[in-house]
Amino acid sequence: MPADSDPPTDAPIATPIAAWFTGRLPDAWTSAGAPTVTVDREEIHVILTITAPELADDVDDASRTEAIEGRIAGFREDTRAQRMAIAREAEHRFDRKVAWGLRIGDRTVLYTHLAVPVMTRLRQPERLVLDTLVGAGVARSRSDALAWCVRLVNKHSESWLADLRGAIADVERIRADGPDQPAA
Repeated sequence: MPADSDPPTDAPIATPIAAWFTGRLPDAWTSAGAPTVTVDREEIHVILTITAPELADDVDDASRTEAIEGRIAGFREDTRAQRMAIAREAEHRFDRKVAWGLRIGDRTVLYTHLAVPVMTRLRQPERLVLDTLVGAGVARSRSDALAWCVRLVNKHSESWLADLRGAIADVERIRADGPDQPAA
């Protein structure tokens, strides 16, 4: 079953990788909109937008939800072999894993994707925050508590993170426009 996810909509897009996917994907997969391609050091997320099933106006919300789930499941199954082949090409080309997802309206589903361990060093006050979250049953472990904190920051700081990502992109652009670096 696909895992629900809310990938950041303002995450940096690696233009050459996004361009490659835009050129490589079948036209039928992009007829409802260009894919959203998000890249980090380990993984590439490719979120495709597909059209919602056409239903009568008097269909209730539960039936509408089931129709959307059916459309998602059908697309996932019907395109599996081709998505796997494209992912293999991209993984060899860009040295990152590829995860696929679908967007229908405000519903986004991300299929199997990585959960990458991240090592951090925390002093006691920060560890106590994590232990409080574990003790309160908000998280099962310190690792879960830290992931919860990151999701919370992402949720409540979207515009600040978007500004920060924009600044990083500006620095990268300015570096690329600068003089060539001397050989070491």
